[in-house]
Amino acid sequence: MIKKYMELVKFSHTIFSIPFILIAMVVAANGWFGWKLFVLGILAAVSARNFAMAVNRYLDRDIDAKNPRTADRPSVTGEVNESEMLIFIAANALIFIGVAYMINDLAFKLSIPILAVLGGYSYFKRFSEYAHLVLGVALGLAPIAGAIAVTGTIPCWSVFLALGVMFWVAGFDILYSLQDMEFDKKEGLHSIPALTGEKGALFISEMFHVFAVIFWALFVAYANLGFFAWLAVVVGAVMLYYEHKLVKKDFKNIPKAFFDVNGFLGIIFLVLIILDRI
Repeated sequence: MIKKYMELVKFSHTIFSIPFILIAMVVAANGWFGWKLFVLGILAAVSARNFAMAVNRYLDRDIDAKNPRTADRPSVTGEVNESEMLIFIAANALIFIGVAYMINDLAFKLSIPILAVLGGYSYFKRFSEYAHLVLGVALGLAPIAGAIAVTGTIPCWSVFLALGVMFWVAGFDILYSLQDMEFDKKEGLHSIPALTGEKGALFISEMFHVFAVIFWALFVAYANLGFFAWLAVVVGAVMLYYEHKLVKKDFKNIPKAFFDVNGFLGIIFLVLIILDRI
């Protein structure tokens, strides 16, 4: 039962958002922020992502059925039927709103607008190449949410951190979309690779990742962090360079570049920020 839902939402990919909500919480608290906020922060991140991915799978089940790469997803095979997906979506939305209520007033007031953004991504690729950036915004909300959880405000540095995450995610989503470039063209779906082709997509992804590093540097500067935080930015830049090198070498490396490199990037960034605050 649990396994099929974890497969439905690719639970392992939660690794992309959790480190950055925790980074924001550590910086906002200037260290440890307590077990209560830790548990609530994890619950918020997991339920928000479960909601977003389940909405995506529900709305895209007709498209996924036509794509050989996605035809074995539980939402397509019927392993998780439509009613189960809707219940799962509603349950995670309620969990997220409930957790936000337990955190503070601002978190609660923003909970429904945040869910609207998270659920909107699936529609964008049907009419706009900006879908990659919308996905980036969805994950970029994580560090802002982390800062709100601790301080009840949205500090300037959290916006820079969020913008960095937005361009980071949009950049690697473009690389991931290269796998479906021909399928998107055939089905009339909107993506950067379908619009610009392979070379254009690689270039735009590189530029997005340059912007990500710049905004992460601004985050470190505005949050007045130290050596280990600057090291996190440098390591992030090196890992993104390696990611692009992998993809350019062979598109078969896209899954490895997408999950392994980006997953470790978030974890290493978090560890270095913790070291900086210690």
